[in-house]
Amino acid sequence: MRFLGNLIWLIFGGILIALEYLIASVLLMLTIVGIPFGLQTLKFAGLALWPFGKRVVTHDRSNGCLYILFNVIWIVVGGFWIALSHLLIGLIFFITIIGIPFARQHFKMAALALTPFGKDVVSE
Repeated sequence: MRFLGNLIWLIFGGILIALEYLIASVLLMLTIVGIPFGLQTLKFAGLALWPFGKRVVTHDRSNGCLYILFNVIWIVVGGFWIALSHLLIGLIFFITIIGIPFARQHFKMAALALTPFGKDVVSE
């Protein structure tokens, strides 16, 4: 079931979302300052490419000073808008009965997009 969900996800836009995150990651990593943020967008690209069967895990290290500082910078610079877009797309999918599994994946990506530092994407 996960394979079928991921395949349908890729066909109906998942590949485009993953490609957008990959391009953003490369552009961020071209600058020295943007490397930590580029690494976080690589997490998004991996999750957007194959979201079914993965979950987001928060670690104890997420309470560190640097993680909090980077999460605040991330939210101010654009993380809020990324999370909001995933939330709105998820709500649109949630309206339809068929789109509920895809809405859940967008909600998972919205939670990661709000504060990505200190979180990892792991396989279930």
